[in-house]
Amino acid sequence: MNWDDFRLVKAIAEARSLAGAADALDLNHSTVFRRLGQIESELGRPLFERWRTGYSPTVDGEEMIALAHSMADNIVDFERRLSGQDSRPRGDLKVTTTDSIYASLLAPLFASFHAAYPEIRMDVLLTSGALNLSRREADVAIRPTSQPPDTLVGRKVGPMHWGVYARVGSALALADPLGPQADYISFAPPMDDIEPAVWIAGHVAPAHIVARVNSMHAAAVSAAAGLGYAVLPCVVGDSLTGLRRMKVTVPSTYSLWLLTHPDLKNAARVRVFMDHMWTQLTRERARLVGD
Repeated sequence: MNWDDFRLVKAIAEARSLAGAADALDLNHSTVFRRLGQIESELGRPLFERWRTGYSPTVDGEEMIALAHSMADNIVDFERRLSGQDSRPRGDLKVTTTDSIYASLLAPLFASFHAAYPEIRMDVLLTSGALNLSRREADVAIRPTSQPPDTLVGRKVGPMHWGVYARVGSALALADPLGPQADYISFAPPMDDIEPAVWIAGHVAPAHIVARVNSMHAAAVSAAAGLGYAVLPCVVGDSLTGLRRMKVTVPSTYSLWLLTHPDLKNAARVRVFMDHMWTQLTRERARLVGD
């Protein structure tokens, strides 16, 4: 057996179908069907039970899938350590952050980094959820968090303050944001447990949650459109001319962090990116706290 056999069985298990596995592996359906048949024939036992709801692993299939996951983790670990030995700042760099932080703060800094290091091509991954740097889903994370993972290393840029924002010139901007009739935009999974969502849940009746969004940028533009009040990082809300910050204190323990995996911290492209961003972001600390 070879790695491709394990990879195919792992893909079928994750997709629960041959068609899904074919898409994941960039193969056609008939190739996946034929190769699975060959593997099961060579092993002399079935690896999956075929149900109307999809492919379900047998006991033998589960054992092979567990081994496939272990092999995949080892390959990623080897690639990450090898990548961390690069001595010249060039190649691909995957950076993850949130859409709102990128739009309000980071885009010009990425442009200045590209001007300084044109041989580094950046993949910018905007997501509200945290990507797994150990699995090389990203090389660097620029994240608001109160507790960075113990598996990562990096620097705290500075604390982030939050505020309540309303559309400039709207009735909301003239009303009491803590009044019983105040309408708010809150957050849907995976953002329903962040501090602003918890604050809103404790101060706003459910009937006055007019919308839930899974993106901070969506909350900001919705507030700017007049949908309701939004609780936003000051660096985000203050950057939109259509929003007014209300006189409400929203407590937060979040800070902005620059993070990477220990195996990558000495890679040239990661090192120069971290240094460049640190230099630029420390000049923006006043914006992070809303000054």
